[in-house]
Amino acid sequence: MDELSPTEDPSIALVVDLDGTLSRTDTLHEALLGLATREPLALLKLPLWLSEGRAELKAHLVDRGVVDPETLPMSPGVIAMVTAAREEGRPTALVSAADHRQVTAVAEATGLFDEAYGSAEGLNLKGTEKAAFLTNRYGPAGFDYLGDSAADAPVWKAARRAITVGASRRVRQVAEGANPAAHHVEPPEGRAWAMLRAMRPHQWSKNLLLFLPVLAAQDLGSFPTVLIAFVAFCLTASAVYVINDLLDLPADRAHPRKRNRPFAAGDLSAVTGIAMAAVFLLVALILTVIVGSPRFIALIGIYFGLTFLYSLWLKRELLIDVVTLAGLYTIRIGAGAAAAPVTLSPWLMG
Repeated sequence: MDELSPTEDPSIALVVDLDGTLSRTDTLHEALLGLATREPLALLKLPLWLSEGRAELKAHLVDRGVVDPETLPMSPGVIAMVTAAREEGRPTALVSAADHRQVTAVAEATGLFDEAYGSAEGLNLKGTEKAAFLTNRYGPAGFDYLGDSAADAPVWKAARRAITVGASRRVRQVAEGANPAAHHVEPPEGRAWAMLRAMRPHQWSKNLLLFLPVLAAQDLGSFPTVLIAFVAFCLTASAVYVINDLLDLPADRAHPRKRNRPFAAGDLSAVTGIAMAAVFLLVALILTVIVGSPRFIALIGIYFGLTFLYSLWLKRELLIDVVTLAGLYTIRIGAGAAAAPVTLSPWLMG
């Protein structure tokens, strides 16, 4: 079923999960990205923190800063449901496995919840622990639960009604198996278009400069090799764009145009972004080895380093910004000559 009845029992609480449900993103992943940006060396402590338990890991991350609730991409459908529940006089609660300080901050920022509970020392509010907590708080079947993950199955089983938000078909089946009174809202959108947008293919045209040396030398026999080099450059560039978007999430969400980018808008998760960047770089590395030119390998390595630094820092420095962009254009031409290989015409380098 996809519709909820218009009139609800006012004694039944509406309990909402945070990550992936109220928020279209995961605050744990965002906290890790924030740590990577602010204190990259602190990432070395992650194994130690994780050895203490997941709740303790989240606590350590929140100690270094709560993810700003104002920047989180919220689900309009969930907000509408919570608002409707409040108008009906139903108690509303935000209950999440995220650190209790993060959950409280989000609840206070939205102003939509009567109660807020999160993980604390020795308690990770997820799965069976969350189900037991909610049953103890609201009674058996005394609440409806909105979630998005298969890990919510014990909670849905304990709830009066299971409600999935943006869930995959598999998660919907899990919810229906756990609770016959299952409802589904906000069906998941196709991610292919969002992934393509995150790759920014319109920027690949700059890499057409790789073909200039071959065209100038009229060596069309080297075209297939340069085409492989071109794809390697495009994938490398896309990997950098994805990494940059992940590290710039708070700034992008505060920007009127950039807030609609796939990661900032919550259309793609941080985990998806990391996987995309890793795959792009791996395939680019394989293609680079296929090209086989040591000079090309060196140039694409320099290109990756410069574009990464440009995205993180150099683009904010006016003079360095111009010099870096000019250098990147030169690297593309040099890489095309190295891939062919052909002698680089002096007039191409200006």
